[in-house]
Amino acid sequence: MGVIVPAGAAARSSVEGYDPKVHDRFFEAVNYELGEKGFVTAPLDDVITWARTGSLMWMTFGLACCAVEMMQASMPRFDMERFGMAPRASPRQSDLMIVAGTLTNKMAPALRKVYDQMPDPRYVLSMGSCANGGGYYHYSYSVVRGCDRVVPVDVYVPGCPPTAEALLYGLLQLQKKIRRTGTIAR
Repeated sequence: MGVIVPAGAAARSSVEGYDPKVHDRFFEAVNYELGEKGFVTAPLDDVITWARTGSLMWMTFGLACCAVEMMQASMPRFDMERFGMAPRASPRQSDLMIVAGTLTNKMAPALRKVYDQMPDPRYVLSMGSCANGGGYYHYSYSVVRGCDRVVPVDVYVPGCPPTAEALLYGLLQLQKKIRRTGTIAR
């Protein structure tokens, strides 16, 4: 998919010391199109996907020690809200669930119930070794060996516990997955 650059921009690049670090051809083309027509055209699916990736409201499901790192990722040092991700206390307002910690057999029905209350499209991020596969407690009789046995998981973040940077990286990978997959036909 090419970007149409106005003829003046190509001439400026050779004459006026056009610096690609300062000037972005894509944004200059959009600016030119807005100046000429007054509007920009785009496919509706791309606009919806862009809006969904920029407004992921996450439901916290902190079960154990990984929840501390999840809270740290939402604090000012890492600031997940700059990527359009904000915590929500209600599953009916969120489209992402972060499962952080050891999922026990008693907690599994509650996890599924909260997941079922979330509107479509909904995404799940499994955070930490215990949520991914049981972790240190893998052979315990009371631990579910991975939350993917209860709900479908989109992104796995490994670690015991994973750092806030790892969680943030996993969330950015989820945004890439949403952009790649699309939202209407999920």
